[in-house]
Amino acid sequence: MEEELKSLIKVLVFTIISVSYCYYLPPRIKSGLPRFLSVSPFLALFLVLPLFFSTVHLSFITAFFLTWLANFKLILFSFDKGPLVPVPASLSRFLCFTCFPIKTQQNPKPQTHLPILAFAVKVAIFGVLLNLYDYKQTLPPVLLLGLYFLHMYLEIEIILTLLKVFVSISLGCDLEPQSNKPYLATSLQDFWGRRWNTIVPTILKPAVYKPMRQVSERRMSSDWALYSGILVTFTVSGLVHDLLFFYLTREMPTGEVTLFFMLQGVCLAAELAVKKKTTMMQRWKLSPVVSRILTVGFVFLSGSWLMIPQLARSGVVEKYINEGLFLVSFLKHKFI
Repeated sequence: MEEELKSLIKVLVFTIISVSYCYYLPPRIKSGLPRFLSVSPFLALFLVLPLFFSTVHLSFITAFFLTWLANFKLILFSFDKGPLVPVPASLSRFLCFTCFPIKTQQNPKPQTHLPILAFAVKVAIFGVLLNLYDYKQTLPPVLLLGLYFLHMYLEIEIILTLLKVFVSISLGCDLEPQSNKPYLATSLQDFWGRRWNTIVPTILKPAVYKPMRQVSERRMSSDWALYSGILVTFTVSGLVHDLLFFYLTREMPTGEVTLFFMLQGVCLAAELAVKKKTTMMQRWKLSPVVSRILTVGFVFLSGSWLMIPQLARSGVVEKYINEGLFLVSFLKHKFI
């Protein structure tokens, strides 16, 4: 634990120095390749920082915040695109918007209270789930996979909600929610485009989807350009997730995670093609309940097939759970 704390301090110092440089110097450099070259050393540094940690949680959080979000945002920033343009008014805002999965609301609504009840329910379910692990030897494998997915979802939701509250208070601005009840998605387009990890589409759309679609439209019809843009975007997302899995497992990627996202891209493209080319979807629609079961069920089953096994084989799932149980136990003894 002491070594992890030292590593955390080093990573924080490197991050603050790097982002401070990106705030003060690159905006004075011409956008495009010159600005990209000016930030490229720090893009490389952010690829290395997750390797400073041995714990799964700190490796994943650092990889997600820096290797994934910060690097993509800084690349877009180099070409005068993305959430860092225009440049935030202060260094603290620039730091938060570079590293964290947050964005300002386009049409902010007055909010008189935080969704305390929904947050409390998630925390309560998460607590029950942790206790269920005492009986995991007797649980069916399918149910155990479901618990793993629920565990990761709830933990990410709790962490990002606390982060959102902290940053919102610190910056004094309204922030977009990180997810919009993904379990209510009625289609893959709804799940990936509007409900799951909403900050990612805002990054991948200008970084991958739009350029790919523009290039494709020179050689094919608009519809096929749309599908190629979707497939390439999901493939890039899969490669990034494979990199994230590398930080967790410290093993060479197997390609299963990339295959999962490619499968999602193919199925999403097929879904859009059916909606565009046939009138059957307009005449006959599934009920929202059935659509939700099919959508969430497909994502869950394909994820169980292609994502979780790699983590289970490497022992990361077990380590991830044990770290969470240790942290909960530590907090209980410390504060209760």
